[in-house]
Amino acid sequence: MNVHDSERMAGLLEQAGYVRAGKDAETADVVVFNTCAVRENADNRLYGNLGQLAPKKAARPGMQIAVGGCLAQKDRDTITRRAPWVDVVFGTHNVGKLPVLLERARVQREAQVEIAESLEAFPSTLPTRRESPYAAWVSVSVGCNNTCTFCIVPALRGKEKDRRPGDVLAEVEALVAEGVLEITLLGQNVNAYGSDMGDRQAFSKLLRACGRIEGLERVRFTSPHPRDFTDDVIEAMAETENVMPQLHMPLQSGSSRVLKAMRRSYRQERYLGIIEKVRAAMPDAAISTDIIVGFPGETEEDFQETLHVVREARFAQAFTFQYSKRPGTPAAEMEGQVPKEVVQERYERLVALQEEISWSENKRQVGRTVEVLVAEGEGRKDDATRRLSGRAPDNRLVHFARPAEPVRPGDMVTVEISYAAPHHLLAEAPPSAVRRTRAGDAWELRNAAPAEPKGVLLGLPTVGAPASAPAAQPGGGGCSVC
Repeated sequence: MNVHDSERMAGLLEQAGYVRAGKDAETADVVVFNTCAVRENADNRLYGNLGQLAPKKAARPGMQIAVGGCLAQKDRDTITRRAPWVDVVFGTHNVGKLPVLLERARVQREAQVEIAESLEAFPSTLPTRRESPYAAWVSVSVGCNNTCTFCIVPALRGKEKDRRPGDVLAEVEALVAEGVLEITLLGQNVNAYGSDMGDRQAFSKLLRACGRIEGLERVRFTSPHPRDFTDDVIEAMAETENVMPQLHMPLQSGSSRVLKAMRRSYRQERYLGIIEKVRAAMPDAAISTDIIVGFPGETEEDFQETLHVVREARFAQAFTFQYSKRPGTPAAEMEGQVPKEVVQERYERLVALQEEISWSENKRQVGRTVEVLVAEGEGRKDDATRRLSGRAPDNRLVHFARPAEPVRPGDMVTVEISYAAPHHLLAEAPPSAVRRTRAGDAWELRNAAPAEPKGVLLGLPTVGAPASAPAAQPGGGGCSVC
């Protein structure tokens, strides 16, 4: 969701006349940080990077720095107090004001802090600079109505607000017309979609409607909540051909006692029952999850319950986090805060178990033939290994041998899996088939355009040694919000 928000910010700035900078902050006239507030690590990274930018800005008169997103919504005036060289602070509800605030800061020569308390415009009504010509994010809702005791997101994103189905489908159809083959439906609690429209089956209907869009080959969604994950959604997934056999289902804890303390509104039995139904409808579905280790009051017995669910569910992948105390959340004030060394030891045991399961589940893919959507930038070692990379229908990462004929990101290749590692699959033989697509054409057209002059940098700039994220495995920087 934050990546998609950054696409909106980029679209707004480009519409206002800005152009992209390079991949570092050396030549940027404007640097925009889009922040997260779910874990403490995000705070540390922001202020560390702002500190490294201070001398660069001092040496370049006219350079501007803007901070937006959840951390801006939370900290507000704190940001300009700790980093007085920041020019603009804007929140989650007023992304559309970014160009105006930059101009105002430039004219008035003082920091502009503007934090709206409610959503001014649904993000999808804003211009967008899509990062990918073949896969796209589409927001169906913003905000969250849940009250999980560990989570600060509802306080920063507000109550859930749904888009009308016609607006969502119109955006999807427009993207497909531009060459997009894969869309991911986004929501803080995506399967609660329809709650403010009075239709509890709105999300399953939306999935089926996506299945009727000609040219749309892959549909995914994230993140659902077990409380709202109903049988009609499972049926829609299984019966809609272009909805992929992949599900991200946050667990957070396997202990029913801890789940109650988290205010999660489901228990272990309910969660495992959902997994069982999904596997019955889609035997080959790859299921991933989020897990928090060391929630206040968690005992060794509670942790063993989490390990039990991990063994039973056999997740393809798990994003595991050490509990991070967030000021303003009920959990931050709870008794029984677990000592850091205990959390670390449990975390390491959980990661070791999940690594073993991920590897075992990936080994089951060896010998299978899958169609892979060729991706750009997924394989960091592709140049050295003379391979390409992409995603299988179940979202597993596949590295494959380069075929003799040219292949572009957005094209499809058919490969046979020959080797499995815990976090990727390998097809060592050349693809048995290559299918050139409209998405590949779109990628080729975009990359044939003249190089853009440098001007503005969006995202998290590389201004020093990258901060490590030891509390997330695998994947690192994701937000565990639901």
